[in-house]
Amino acid sequence: MTDVAVVAFAQSKHVAADPNRNEVEMLMPVVAEALEQAGLEREEIGFVCSGSCDYLLGVPFSFVTALDAIGAWPPIRESHVEQDAAWALYEAWVRLQHGDVDTALVYGFGKSSLGDLHEIMTLQLDPYYLEPLWPDMVSMAALQARAYLDATGKTERDLAEVVVRSRAAAASNPNAIVAGTTTADALLKEQTTIAPLRTSDCPPITDGAAVVILATADRARAISERPAWIRGIDHRIEAHSIGVRDLATSRSTALAAGRAGAADDKVDLAEMHAQFSHEELIVRDALGLDDSATVNPSGGPLAANPVMATGLIRIGEAASRISAGGGDRAVAHASSGPCLQHNLVAVLEGE
Repeated sequence: MTDVAVVAFAQSKHVAADPNRNEVEMLMPVVAEALEQAGLEREEIGFVCSGSCDYLLGVPFSFVTALDAIGAWPPIRESHVEQDAAWALYEAWVRLQHGDVDTALVYGFGKSSLGDLHEIMTLQLDPYYLEPLWPDMVSMAALQARAYLDATGKTERDLAEVVVRSRAAAASNPNAIVAGTTTADALLKEQTTIAPLRTSDCPPITDGAAVVILATADRARAISERPAWIRGIDHRIEAHSIGVRDLATSRSTALAAGRAGAADDKVDLAEMHAQFSHEELIVRDALGLDDSATVNPSGGPLAANPVMATGLIRIGEAASRISAGGGDRAVAHASSGPCLQHNLVAVLEGE
């Protein structure tokens, strides 16, 4: 097995709406920043992989236009996933195992402000049984939140406390959209939008992009003083239909975490792709984290949620803290699909 590490991470200044830039203009400075961090020229990148969603842009093969931000000449080895870019990172990690290239650039981008995100995501549901009912993503999340509260005895106050922690952590994140000091009592005074969820329990609409650069073995050590090594990575998927799943748990996260070795040693910090407050509690249980682990020190998706880059950002945020000496071992989690349908877990360690 070839050792692979995260050696650079950059993300855009996330905003609720970026009407003056298209996806290429949004990506270009982020790509340039990541390359500068790594001290690499574009032609030194051995493989490029991206994650995006045609539904967000409203055109097929939207990733092709984004290649203008990367530069396709001289000819590059390139691939794409129609999914969060965390899965593009997984593909890049697999590609680096081949041994013929030693660097990879992974990027994800999305402009959620271009349409009604909650309804756009409905288009990706099962087209025969679920999509015709037209459940939006918040309604489905509310079903899961209610199932979790009923199964565990947790309350809406527990959800509010997740939001309080997220906003407090996001205060030090310059890329966060929602941050600041609040209290659970203040949040509980808000009206529920779709019970038991309030607006504060849901992620903000976000336009943004992110880039991660991977490198192998000696190349990684030459690029970074303290690379964040990917010691384990795995992803698992559950049934497409939410009606045949136990929504109060995330079995696929637990399976992926077990395969990645998340519980093999102490976890200092965890970045979770928890778009809704209850998802953080479900994922924490599935990962088997104890109270000593710092969860979502960046504020997580409740602070900023650039769809198709959010999961990649979790890996980048965790890696950045490892490289900066903010911990020795981290778990990064990414999710895709309704109600935590598809989950990826990566274990990162510093030397």
